[in-house]
Amino acid sequence: MTTIDDFKKLDIRVGKILEVEDYPAARKPSYKMKIDFGSEIGIKQSIGQFTHYKKEDLIGKLVAGVVNFPPFQMGPAVSEVLTLGFPDEEGKAILIIPERDTPLGGKLF
Repeated sequence: MTTIDDFKKLDIRVGKILEVEDYPAARKPSYKMKIDFGSEIGIKQSIGQFTHYKKEDLIGKLVAGVVNFPPFQMGPAVSEVLTLGFPDEEGKAILIIPERDTPLGGKLF
């Protein structure tokens, strides 16, 4: 069973998507995204299966991401953060988006 101390080890922050491009090297359709997590964390790369969103619609969106996992090699690129989402009824990844404007780098508590 997971404890509150386990949960506190996760560093989940708010970021803003700056760039999105197709990432055909992934096994499943994916995007490679540059996400700004504010001055403390900086700009990080994430690879995620959010391809049912239009790339231009993702630019500027606030998202939640785990910033303290080790980098993960996905084909020739590295995913530095885990962008969080939930599956919809068809299994497509739906982004977790903060309800209101939240400062970049804001930490989930």
